[in-house]
Amino acid sequence: MQTAYIETPLGIATISGNEEGITAVSVTKESPNNPSTDIPDYLQDTVAQLQEYFEGKRTTFELKLNPSGTDFQKKVWQELLKIPFGKTLSYLDIAKRLGDPKTIRAAASANGKNPLWIIVPCHRVIGSDGSLTGYAGGLWRKKWLLEHESPVKQQSLF
Repeated sequence: MQTAYIETPLGIATISGNEEGITAVSVTKESPNNPSTDIPDYLQDTVAQLQEYFEGKRTTFELKLNPSGTDFQKKVWQELLKIPFGKTLSYLDIAKRLGDPKTIRAAASANGKNPLWIIVPCHRVIGSDGSLTGYAGGLWRKKWLLEHESPVKQQSLF
């Protein structure tokens, strides 16, 4: 397993993976104690695509993913991958897509355990009332990501 670190507008992204795919992407405010300056070959494409995303040049990711999780979590993450850039769904919508609205809590829990920040867009899942709820990276990051992906950009009046 290799790791790479990149600066983003939301903090330092930590990218982990190997030849079999990307296993984790997370964000923190802290810089790692021993950041790597050499990015392993199989992480370079992920780094490039994340940088393009933050530059507003990428709306989808084309990466080999290899996250660890239960079968149910992986089903939820597959549903998250189907949410288009700039769109949102509710936790209830995800549960319904899985075939059982009663799985809403389990779907929300799996959403919160998504190990692939931004790439598997758990930030695009909101409350049924449109509220920004539950985001492991902090609601301010969720808000930023949704605004970054919004087709309507708010202009400053002054």
